[in-house]
Formats: sequence, C-alpha cells, structure tokens
Amino acid sequence: MINLFQPQVGAEELQAVAEVFDDHWLGHGPRTKAFEAAFADHLGVAPEHVVFINSGTSGLFLATELLDLEEGDEIVLPSLSFLAAANAIVTSGGRPVFCDVDPRTLNPTLEDVERAFTDRTKAVVILHYGGYPGDIVRIAERCRELGITLIEDSACSVASRVDGKAVGTFGDLAMWSFDAMKVLVTGDGGMIYVKDPEQAARVRRLAYHGLAQASGFGYAKVSARWWELDIPEPGRRVIGNDLTAAIGSVQLRRLPEMVTRRKEIVALYDQELAGLEGVLTPPELPEGHESTHYFYWVQMDPRIRDQVAGDLLADDIYTTFRYAPLHKVPAYGTSPTELPASDWVSDRTLCLPLHPGLSDADVLTVAASLRKAVAGRTAEVTDAPH
Repeated sequence: MINLFQPQVGAEELQAVAEVFDDHWLGHGPRTKAFEAAFADHLGVAPEHVVFINSGTSGLFLATELLDLEEGDEIVLPSLSFLAAANAIVTSGGRPVFCDVDPRTLNPTLEDVERAFTDRTKAVVILHYGGYPGDIVRIAERCRELGITLIEDSACSVASRVDGKAVGTFGDLAMWSFDAMKVLVTGDGGMIYVKDPEQAARVRRLAYHGLAQASGFGYAKVSARWWELDIPEPGRRVIGNDLTAAIGSVQLRRLPEMVTRRKEIVALYDQELAGLEGVLTPPELPEGHESTHYFYWVQMDPRIRDQVAGDLLADDIYTTFRYAPLHKVPAYGTSPTELPASDWVSDRTLCLPLHPGLSDADVLTVAASLRKAVAGRTAEVTDAPH
C-alpha cells in the first residue's frame, strides 16, 4: 500500500531514545526544555513563549480556555477544519461560527472571515490548509484592528512562512501537532505558542495541573518543604516529556531535508498531472509564501470523485479528503449561512499520498493510476444516458 502519510524516523531517533533510557528520566525534564528552546528558535521567538504539550488538540483546548468565554460568545473558523478546533470551542463554552474558503486554496480569505463576524465575535481560528499559509497577513491585520483574538491552527504548517515570518506567529496564539501522521513527528505531541508573556506563563501552569511551581527538588529554592503545592488555578496534565522531546529534537534538525523532499514530490505530481483533463491541482504559492507541503490535493467532477478514490484503493494507493465540512456536523449546531465553496470543495477534492518516504517511482505510480481512473470514470459519465 502506498500510504497517504508515513513518519520518517530511524537510527538518529532511536539513539536519542536510548540516551533518555540511559539517563533514567523519561518525564518532563531537561530534554523537554531543550526542545522548546530549539523550536522557539525555529519560530524566531523567545523560549518562554512556547510550551511542549502532549498534542496539538490540547493546544486548541488551552487556547480557547484562555479566552474565558461567556454564553453567546462566538469564534469564527473555516468549515474545512479539523474537528478538534470545533470541539475545543464548544467545550470552552463558545459557539463555532463557520466561514467559507477559497475553493482552490481551501484557505479562507479575509472577506470569507469578515462575512462571519458579528458583535459577539470573540476570536478567529485559522487553519493553514495543507501547510499553505493562505491570507494570514490580511486576516491578522484585521483582527488586530478589531481587537479580536487570532488563533492559528498550524498543525499542518511546521515549516510554513510568509516573507520569512513563521506561520503561527502572526496571531495571538498558535499550536502545532507532532502526531504520527504529521511532518515533524514525536509519536504524539504538540507545541503551543502564546504571544502575551503573562498568558504564556498561565498556559505553562494550566498544562501542568495549574502548578505555579512544580513540586520536587527545584521547589526547595522557595520553600524548605519542596513537596508543598501552589496552585493559583486548577489545570490538567497535558505536558510533553523527555522521551518524545528527544525524538522531536532530532526531527526538528531533519525538518529542512524532509520539507525539501516534500517539495520535490509536489513538483513531480505537478509535472505528471499537468494538462490532465478534468483535474485541478493545487494553485501556485503567492510570492513570499513558503509551504510545508503537508497535503497534495486534486479536484475533479463530483460524479467521479468517490469512484476514482475506490479505483486508486484497488491499486493499493490510499487517498482521502481532509477535512470534512464541519458546518454539516449536527454536534456543532446548524449553520444559518450557506457555504457554497466549502460544499464545492468537499464534493470534488481528493488528497494524494505525500511524505518523504515516497520514491519517484511511487509518485509516478500514483499519477498513472489517477490518470487511468479519471479517464475511465469520465468516459462512463460521458457515455451514460441522459
């Protein structure tokens, strides 16, 4: 099977894990701190603004918790988002308000976001679809003007930038995912960035039981009874650990080579699928935009999309569509607004395998299978009686 995603881990990561075992400390400790510092340097921010946590989802929940939402408060987000964002909003007491997206980039424009604004809008959550930055510069500027909190769901965008500025640092908060299907993997894990230093310190407490000072030997600096607790407000335990941080530090060093390979695969797909009748490939990036190239998507006639996916699966090629439109999920309430572009996208889009483990031969196999499937299914539709 040619997989959609596949983690790239090997001898370096195994050696890093072995060193953690040798030190007999697997939990939250010095390697966690080192990974946070390295990731902060990658983003171009100070280390105290980032916290290594157990998942990107935990980051979304922490971010919405910081908003101190009241009944009726609304948070705007694209319908084509991962469900964790909507879950975090609802669980924190807010109301998700879904906006539309550009049908080709699958990212919302400023105009899409603004159409969803009301006098109850408290925040905006932006997903950078497939690692493509989207209209983040204009959206961030508008949110600042209006005093609306901007949260960047950068789960797909660990290496994405606009004019050299890291995606995730345009807004007030951001989170990245390092689960087994992402670009940088730690098995499970994530990072949260908080622009405001006081809120960043609060997030660090909330992520570790709400403790102002972790118990243990370090606490002896302020109390002879280092086992005593200081909890300004209750939290939960969603911190990362030295075992996963050790893997993450290796993955971060390898990130440039992995993204370079992803870019090569995208270029090969573009070459092989250029001119394929009835199929749209991702649009070119605007000047100054750098993508992590997490997804490669194609769009086609909705009458053949599902059949084409089945044909590729029969050829041992796994494809999917991410993300199913949330405005159609009853758990999040009904959306009073039509989102035609989101509906158009969800009926026509298919994500193809994309990871550094793919050889050029694999990519050519996927492209050939897609060409054959599209041609065959298009002929069936064309020949069908009206």
